[in-house]
Amino acid sequence: MKSVNVLVIGPKEHMPISKECLCQITAISPRIKLRDVSDLVSAEQKGGFAAKEQLDALLAEAEVIYGSISPRNLISRAPKLRWIHTMLAGVDPFLNADIAHSPVILTKTRGIHGQISELVFEMILMFAKQAPLYFRLKQEKRWQQFNTLPLRSKTVGIVGLGSIGKDVARLAKAFGMRVVATRKSTKRVARSRYADMVLPGEQLQVLLSESDFVVLTLPLTAETKKLVGERELRTMKPTAYLINVARGSIVDEEALIRALSENWIAGAGLDVFATEPLPTDSKLWEFPNVIITPHIAGRVPNIDVIATELFCENLRRYLDGKKLLNVVDKKKGY
Repeated sequence: MKSVNVLVIGPKEHMPISKECLCQITAISPRIKLRDVSDLVSAEQKGGFAAKEQLDALLAEAEVIYGSISPRNLISRAPKLRWIHTMLAGVDPFLNADIAHSPVILTKTRGIHGQISELVFEMILMFAKQAPLYFRLKQEKRWQQFNTLPLRSKTVGIVGLGSIGKDVARLAKAFGMRVVATRKSTKRVARSRYADMVLPGEQLQVLLSESDFVVLTLPLTAETKKLVGERELRTMKPTAYLINVARGSIVDEEALIRALSENWIAGAGLDVFATEPLPTDSKLWEFPNVIITPHIAGRVPNIDVIATELFCENLRRYLDGKKLLNVVDKKKGY
């Protein structure tokens, strides 16, 4: 009975994988030969030569990799590798040139990140109800009444109507909002269950000009890198807010800083950044109308357990020679 070498990579500082999850994987079949190499990958990244040697030996025999980061030069170091399953919603960390052009199958964890839409609406509500202002007034012990913005009839524009975007749309409808979205696969203007108008990607400017809240939920690809730059920010209403829970590099941060400095837009809610952690000297820290969260939209207790359940379903399929779920089109990047 041929064994299948599975390596798990979930660094403690990023997305650790519990012993419960490791047991869950090994319980699938006696064929599974499992090794958690998270510590070795972390040590190698910090320059540990001994860790590199140990990792090289394990990668040389690896057939399956499951985790949240990719070791350096993975394809050349893992000649027997056939399949990578990422715990992440976005697959860009696993789409370097070597992996993208290799025959290795890449699958993703999809459908478990609904909590991301909740953070989106936390930010929308904080802006609409002026939460930054009342936090400041409390610190100053100052009683000052002010108006707040009702969400009903306001327009939320969702750039990327995938699984996360659809969940944002669902919540928006619960607040009585109008929903406009873009989806790359859409060829003409249409409607969907929770979107009043679904536009082709090339009509982004229409979405930007009509939206009171612009929410980015699309994957980072060569086409979407710096998709939102000066032109796009100037197209938005001066009363509109930008919310990014996708990838930091989708936004031209220098253009965003100019937009905030010169009041092209009303503010921004940012969970992701081009450089993470966000450098302490970034001007984004200084704006009172910018809400910053440290890339936590998808982080909830036991997320590793939920993600591992999906991986295990795919692993059973792999052992049985069946088609895998959530296969990534590496040319498209999602």
